[in-house]
Amino acid sequence: GTLRLMNAYRQMCPDARYYQASSSEMYGDNPRVPFNEESRMTPASPYACAKLFSHNLVRNYRESYDLHASSGILFNHESPRRGFEFVTRKITSHVARIKHGELKELPLGNLEAKRDWGFAGDYVRAMHLMLQQETPEDYVVATGKTHSVREFCQLAFEFAGLNYEDYVVEDPRFYRPAEVHLLLGDASKAKKQLGWEPTVGFEELVEMMVKHDLD
Repeated sequence: GTLRLMNAYRQMCPDARYYQASSSEMYGDNPRVPFNEESRMTPASPYACAKLFSHNLVRNYRESYDLHASSGILFNHESPRRGFEFVTRKITSHVARIKHGELKELPLGNLEAKRDWGFAGDYVRAMHLMLQQETPEDYVVATGKTHSVREFCQLAFEFAGLNYEDYVVEDPRFYRPAEVHLLLGDASKAKKQLGWEPTVGFEELVEMMVKHDLD
């Protein structure tokens, strides 16, 4: 898909500006955190492998054909619009349904996995800023702070007046074949060159999502 888009871009509208949605998952199980634009990438899932292929392809076309194509290496970004198949929305939607008496438990995989979670609205602002630059480049977008799935659960249930330990059940079915234990980003370049800063903190983000699902 990315290859076809890049060819169409090059042939039909080479003066356009192109944004590639790259992913922190590309770093995979590399233990050397935090990750920046130069960190080694060792993808640990088919999704991550595909993202890395697209990321490298965009860089290759940018350099080969002088295209204004930038890649945002975005770490986990969440909001009330997040799909229910993602762990954050799974947690907040289950909290709401447990609070309203529709469910009795929340089955999850690895509670100790840690992620750098930010607010999607902040990250979309970073995407827009990339496309306003004179020179196209790649940027890590992250908060620089990490929290575990357990911490997310604890906060989410607390906002609903519940204790997560009464409802969360670890289920081996939800463990990944190749677990990525820690993702932590270094957005120094984006902060310096784009003037970007995250505006929504972790607790505020969790509360926002829980309130939305409770409503």
